[in-house]
Amino acid sequence: MFSRAETSRIKQEFWTTFGKYMSPVPSAEGLKVNWVNYRTGIKDVFFRMETLPDRGVISISIEHDDAGVREIYFDQFAELREMLTSALGEEWEWQRNESKICRDLAGKSFLNKDDWPELISFFKERIIALDAFWENGKYVFEGLK
Repeated sequence: MFSRAETSRIKQEFWTTFGKYMSPVPSAEGLKVNWVNYRTGIKDVFFRMETLPDRGVISISIEHDDAGVREIYFDQFAELREMLTSALGEEWEWQRNESKICRDLAGKSFLNKDDWPELISFFKERIIALDAFWENGKYVFEGLK
């Protein structure tokens, strides 16, 4: 097992590697983007990528303090579900109670460098697809600011 400090160091190394790998990839609009800390431009709506010891998870996370606002945002994503699924090329898990839409890659660990290529590919494909979806989808949410 790894110590907490070693786990943190390996996680940081993974995300640094991912960031370097993604650095030359432009956004759907052709702009430079920080893929690791992707900014949606909508307060309280985040595209999150997480590495856990046994999986990688990518999600759309709605984090407004007001449950009613979270529900409105979630409903807006539900209205765009077909467009989102089309951009992603796959169905994701919709968790209304958690205000989250997500997909995971189970059985792969950032602690095992042999798993990094699969994790990087998993995140790369999906964050680029989310960006392509967001290029058009974000306008629906700007009216809710």
